[in-house]
Amino acid sequence: MYPLGAAETFSIAEDLGYDGVEIMVTHRAETQEASQLNEWAWRFGMPIKAIHAPTLLLTQQVWGSAWDKIHKSAELAQQVGCDVVVAHPPFRWQGTYASKFAEGIAEIEERTGVMIAVENMYPWRAGGREAAMYLPHWNPVPYDYKHVTWDFSHAATAEDDSFEAVKALGSRLRHIHLTDGWSNGFKDDHLVPGHGNQRVVEAMELVAQPDFAGEGFQGAVAVEVSTRSARKEVGERERMLAESLAFARRHLGQE
Repeated sequence: MYPLGAAETFSIAEDLGYDGVEIMVTHRAETQEASQLNEWAWRFGMPIKAIHAPTLLLTQQVWGSAWDKIHKSAELAQQVGCDVVVAHPPFRWQGTYASKFAEGIAEIEERTGVMIAVENMYPWRAGGREAAMYLPHWNPVPYDYKHVTWDFSHAATAEDDSFEAVKALGSRLRHIHLTDGWSNGFKDDHLVPGHGNQRVVEAMELVAQPDFAGEGFQGAVAVEVSTRSARKEVGERERMLAESLAFARRHLGQE
């Protein structure tokens, strides 16, 4: 719901009929305080389904070192009663955090019982060249991560095929960022699902199958669409989020 706050997120989610929310930890104190988040979750009847660790470039000053960000996110997840932390793959310049990332998050998972679901990103391109920003890679699918978050908009920017990725991940897929985008190689759109060219319908209907990965999908689907463009039109943000929810329910077979 950025740039709106967490309280508005809980309130609008309740109004539109969502089942819960995902909280991204930012510089705003309200996103870091379990007591406040738990009060809103209770007040609005909206459980917190995932914590997004402050691993973005714009949150590099939040919660200290790279490892502190993951440790504190796992602790916050425990305090608000959810079992998933979304984390971006490390940047190449982050030293031992980057080189020991897979081993480190596995240790945190074992110690806390919280799943660290590594999110797919995309290559950074400029002037016809591609910069290697992430270690070991922007795509978590081929690597030794026990749990993965799949983001359809990031896949579009990477010009990846979400349906094939979801199929390949199987039971390792533990969280989904439901959105869409156009395969353009440089812009991260975060469109309402169905408004881009990702294979979102096929991927969601695959996940909805009772025998997906032999056990059915065990995670949550979080709508992550950019609503900043809706600020000029009254009700436009709510319309976008309602459409996204209807899309999810339809293709997850929950209508």
